Amino acid sequence: MLRSRFASPRAASALVAAALGYSALAWAQDDPARSYPNKPVRIVIGLAAGGGIDVITRAVAQRLGEGLGQPVVVENKPGASGIIAAEFVAKAAPDGYTLMMAPSGPMVFNAVMFQKLPYAPVKDFAPVGMVASFPLLAVVGANAPVRSMRELADFARANPAKANYAASTAAFQLATELFNIQAGVRMENISYKGTNESLAAVIAGDVLTTFADSGPASGAIRGGKVRALAVTSPKRMTAFPDVPTMAEAGFAQLDVQLWAGLFAPAATPPSIVRKLEDELGRALRQGDVQQRFATLTVSGGGASGAELGPLIAAEIARWTDVARKAGVKPNP
Repeated sequence: MLRSRFASPRAASALVAAALGYSALAWAQDDPARSYPNKPVRIVIGLAAGGGIDVITRAVAQRLGEGLGQPVVVENKPGASGIIAAEFVAKAAPDGYTLMMAPSGPMVFNAVMFQKLPYAPVKDFAPVGMVASFPLLAVVGANAPVRSMRELADFARANPAKANYAASTAAFQLATELFNIQAGVRMENISYKGTNESLAAVIAGDVLTTFADSGPASGAIRGGKVRALAVTSPKRMTAFPDVPTMAEAGFAQLDVQLWAGLFAPAATPPSIVRKLEDELGRALRQGDVQQRFATLTVSGGGASGAELGPLIAAEIARWTDVARKAGVKPNP
């Protein structure tokens, strides 16, 4: 009896199953996001635990983990102006399991203030998206003879020996130097370790003024320990509706928004970056996250991953020009 040249139904089914299995495997290999994540994800921060960026990161990480179906662990690697954390993530495996929450300091201002960095802010990272943004508040002591930005400029011009400011990071320093340029004054920079220390120096009368991020400054303003002269955002803050914008105060070019963004190593598959961006968007829309951000007087979101890269390049160029005009030399 001749055998049929056609395979038996059982054999045919096995061949079809094998082909489908191969196709599914190839599909998963072509799109790494389909199997991502299958283990915990970590977000590295270049700052100590307990600060504003740390609080923001932990609020987002919890919701991000729920969306991804895996724990998202926050790991603090403070030191060297965020350089340690940025270098660590830049050199991490580009698989989506090591991310970085970075404020604009390591991604913008370090490129201005350091001649050499062990990472390239634009080339070594794949931006996932902006997580939060916040303005700066120019403040003076409650008893200072200054009640506006114009009066601050006049006082600094008339009292050069008393014209100084506190700054804990390059962002605050260069923002104040931009004011110096716009006002035509020369206030001296006095460095402090953190915003709280800068505010304490203003309260004690050790320095005339400081530009402080809105989170730490809010308590001192509400407590009557410092007087807010202006905010660097385009619109007035809901938390402080009586504080004018810099444009209203006569310094339109003092539009400064600092931010924090989520980043992956540069070679991370685009599909994984898109998945992270989608889940980040969902996390930022959660009520508890928005409430936490409001408590810190920061705004959620602000730029997509595709928008964040060009924004960083533009800000590096802007602040490099400010440093050059102000005579601020980068560290070797």
